[in-house]
Amino acid sequence: MIGFWERIALSFRCFFSILFDSAIPDDIARRLNQPAAPVQETPAPAAPAVSRIKEAEPPSDNLDRAVQILALLQRDGRLIDFLSENISAYPDAQLGAAVRTIHETCRQALGQYVELEPILDSEEDQPVTVQPGLDPAAVKLIGNVTGEPPLRGLLRHRGWRVKQLKMPPLSKGVGRMVIAPAEVELP
Repeated sequence: MIGFWERIALSFRCFFSILFDSAIPDDIARRLNQPAAPVQETPAPAAPAVSRIKEAEPPSDNLDRAVQILALLQRDGRLIDFLSENISAYPDAQLGAAVRTIHETCRQALGQYVELEPILDSEEDQPVTVQPGLDPAAVKLIGNVTGEPPLRGLLRHRGWRVKQLKMPPLSKGVGRMVIAPAEVELP
């Protein structure tokens, strides 16, 4: 049975692998094709105690890089805090101001570490021709999809691909799975 945190790690690893490599890692694909195990009920845990925990080594640098980009977006733009919060109680004006700040800081962080380029360098809502040999991970055909390329249609989204990564070096040993450390203020 895959634990909750391991599922989170696997989902982030799949997300960034698909984003950067256009594929799900082979080891995860093999693992997910196994028959489902019966779900076991576990009692609710008590309040967490603060202790020294030795973190297990992550399985690969790809997962480490996925966690690293999340950590950078959290550190520079507080993105994880924002996405984790229930915002339904806040008035729209207050949300607008918060979103503007988070958008700008995350945009700057992304620009500092990841250089992106459009997949199709054309204006949206303009006619384009999809040539034979298209990469289905890079170009998604929507609408009335019939026939073989070349196909004419309207560009609805230019798409994005990573042109260059400018990531800082990864730390050694423990802590590579930490997006943001817990903060404990002592009296």
